[in-house]
Amino acid sequence: MKAIRWLAMALTVWPLTAQGPYGTIPKPQPTGYPSHAQLGQVWLGAEYLVHSLPVRGQTLIVPDYLVIEVALYPPRGQPLVVSSGQFTLRVNGKKQVLHAQAPGFVAASLKYPDWEQKPSVVAHGSIGNAGVILGRPEPVERFPGDRRPAQTRLPNPPKAPAPEDPSGLPQPEAFKPEEAVAETALPAGEARGPVSGYVFFAYKGKTKSLKTLELIYDGPLGSTVLRLLP
Repeated sequence: MKAIRWLAMALTVWPLTAQGPYGTIPKPQPTGYPSHAQLGQVWLGAEYLVHSLPVRGQTLIVPDYLVIEVALYPPRGQPLVVSSGQFTLRVNGKKQVLHAQAPGFVAASLKYPDWEQKPSVVAHGSIGNAGVILGRPEPVERFPGDRRPAQTRLPNPPKAPAPEDPSGLPQPEAFKPEEAVAETALPAGEARGPVSGYVFFAYKGKTKSLKTLELIYDGPLGSTVLRLLP
């Protein structure tokens, strides 16, 4: 039941955010990526971004996923079927590999801070007759009409007005993190030119423990391995 509930929330996020342009801008040449390889007439490039997701001049942090930017360069006019499911990740030489996760799950982890309960320190106290709880993750509405957040949320403290930016420079366009995931994920479908985007792999271990990372492509072109670490 828990897995079904997560899937339902991910599908709720994905249709609402999968609008507009997709993917990232491919580098001019596959050799512009730290790791690259040729498979037949097609070049592949990849870059390991740890937990960071660059988008619109800003960088988001995706704490529960490793982010890999992947690019494919088919010959001009030659159709190529592209999917994040064609990629797996081998960690520290282990036989068992990590499979790419749907952008909807990644988006849900950003949209819902309590998507998956994590260890936290909760301190209880009181002021007069009112109880105070510090450190508890703030619940977020998971669907329209969800009463859970209102039942458990404390009143928001008053905030001072945000100071005006004295620089006069244009500010980065505001966007929702879950929209950024949908916008920049590796496009799925038929490509007739260079295509690139982010591929996500669920990983909750310490990145310091990562000694080797190998991105494995297995698709209509055949198979190849791009070494990301060291």
